[in-house]
Amino acid sequence: MLVSIVIPCYYSENTIRKEVEMILDEFSRHDGYECELVLANDGSKDGTFAEITSLAADYPNVHGLDLMRNFGQHNALMAALNYAKGDLIMGMDDDLQTHPSQMFKLIDRIQEGFDLVYGIYPEVKNSALKNLTSKLNRKTSRLMLNRPKDIESSNFWIITKAVRDEVIKHTAFNPYVDAIFYRVTHNIGMVPVEHFKRDYGSSGYTFRKLLRLWVTYWNFSVVPLRISFILGLVASLGGLALVILIIINKLLNPDMIVGWSSMMCVMILLFGAVLMVIGIVGEYLGKIILILNDTPQFIVRNTVNINKEKDS
Repeated sequence: MLVSIVIPCYYSENTIRKEVEMILDEFSRHDGYECELVLANDGSKDGTFAEITSLAADYPNVHGLDLMRNFGQHNALMAALNYAKGDLIMGMDDDLQTHPSQMFKLIDRIQEGFDLVYGIYPEVKNSALKNLTSKLNRKTSRLMLNRPKDIESSNFWIITKAVRDEVIKHTAFNPYVDAIFYRVTHNIGMVPVEHFKRDYGSSGYTFRKLLRLWVTYWNFSVVPLRISFILGLVASLGGLALVILIIINKLLNPDMIVGWSSMMCVMILLFGAVLMVIGIVGEYLGKIILILNDTPQFIVRNTVNINKEKDS
């Protein structure tokens, strides 16, 4: 059985060789399995692609992609998935937090009949910011992405070739891999794995990048539009109730002076709600325009150990 390991690489010149060799060593201990690695350099300006090229020269089952710019982790994953040929495809990070020693826990689990298996972490070794955003992800992905109720997700996963074939049909410029998984299948399993500390450096995800990644959810959900409708409805009903209250008070107290301050507060509240709704609608319209303009999901500048035609 051929297992493809897809890894998006971003400033990982100091870790990627160690990770690849640990993966190869792990597979050498398991009979009946072969592996290939598809490494996608996501616009790193250091020596990451040079290291990938060196690995490809040393190991014929290591394949490399060099993207023309930094497209983002999920775009790089989609690029690698397009070139993966395995019966099973596993997603890993480039920092050794998704550790090679845990791979066969996922491989064994998916052969129980699942389409997708996540490695989940009983104990997480991330920064406070990453833990906070992960908690937000768990709460909102259930609502917005139709994630199955009892399923947790992570960057450590394995899918069947059938799932991969459906996933790569998604060509929009701003993918979120987990959301596409949930659209393809709900036959999902989990298996506990150990979460390792980052082997070198720190996460490339700033708060801004994490927020942009979360907003990617909107590509796969109309929930924000529904929330904006409810917000607008509540604001309108609140404004109507306030108007009725003012009229009643005026009728009961003809000498009452309607205050400028209260009127401004009402206007600020209602206009704030209107502007927020317009902003949400504008976000969707902007994404539609980018899709209509054929904004690329990824562009490959160069490849190593890969045929010119990607697998399909």
